[in-house]
Amino acid sequence: MTERRVVVVGYDAAELLDIASITTSLGIANLHGVTPAYHVRLATPGGHPITCGTGLTLLAQETLERVAGPLDTLIVSGGIGHLAAADNGGIVAHVRRLALESRRIASVCTGASILAASGLLDGRRATTHWRWAPSLASRYPKVAFDPEPIFIRDGDVCTAAGVTSALDLTLAFVEEDHGAGVARSVARELVTYLQRPGNQAQMSMFTSAPPPANELVKQVVDHISGHLDADLTAATLATQAGVSERHLTRLFLKHLGQSPGRFVRQARTEAAAHLLTSTTLPMAAVATRCGFGTVETLRQAFAARYGIPPSQYRATQSSTGVRLG
Repeated sequence: MTERRVVVVGYDAAELLDIASITTSLGIANLHGVTPAYHVRLATPGGHPITCGTGLTLLAQETLERVAGPLDTLIVSGGIGHLAAADNGGIVAHVRRLALESRRIASVCTGASILAASGLLDGRRATTHWRWAPSLASRYPKVAFDPEPIFIRDGDVCTAAGVTSALDLTLAFVEEDHGAGVARSVARELVTYLQRPGNQAQMSMFTSAPPPANELVKQVVDHISGHLDADLTAATLATQAGVSERHLTRLFLKHLGQSPGRFVRQARTEAAAHLLTSTTLPMAAVATRCGFGTVETLRQAFAARYGIPPSQYRATQSSTGVRLG
């Protein structure tokens, strides 16, 4: 193999960042001398320029209808034009055709809707942008959409979540093709995470949703966030809020979709993840600050949330810059 042929499928109102995250990452990998190198091309319907969702225009390098395999990787971009693209029989047919001639197939963000329309995701687990996951799950009932992970690999088909997760997916491809050392070098050039694990949640609980509308729930949540190392049992929280434990649980389920205990565990785990990557605190100190009590309790909660132990998370996600102690 003299080169790895990679085709990125674009269309009107595609997301520029989806496309650039892929092309730039693979271009930097080439600058590091990978062999075989990546030969990356943007293919569009008719080979016409596309106007991205932000209004910028991209020139195509290939005509989608004329692209022929074999390909190393076929990647479909997402964007606000994804539903129109998924309803375009020509785009869907050519994606399906090229998939048969590709070693691996992928989508970024809402590009999953086009893979789903082609039938390539039928019977598979897939992810997409968290905001679009419910509607795509309804539109394509044969696909098991999971809005949580950053990316999912199911056989030779990979789907990535929203926008910048394209970086994570592409870095995973670089590691698969050329080793972890090259992937880390590319990540450093991009000044990005040294690869977030694919099963890391797309959205933090602190940013994914607006504050709860119920004032009592909001007060309890604020207390939890500011006192992670305190006694945060449901009984204690209920007493402080002046309601019964049963009533507090009912309010949490209604406004947050989870029990107080589960919310506390999630808050502590995400706080631990932040400390692991932004400080040099010993593991025991991280556990204490976040209210876990012991390193083993932290390890169990972390493995349940992120699928990896906290030590591995720190080793792979910490930046190379100065960290606060």
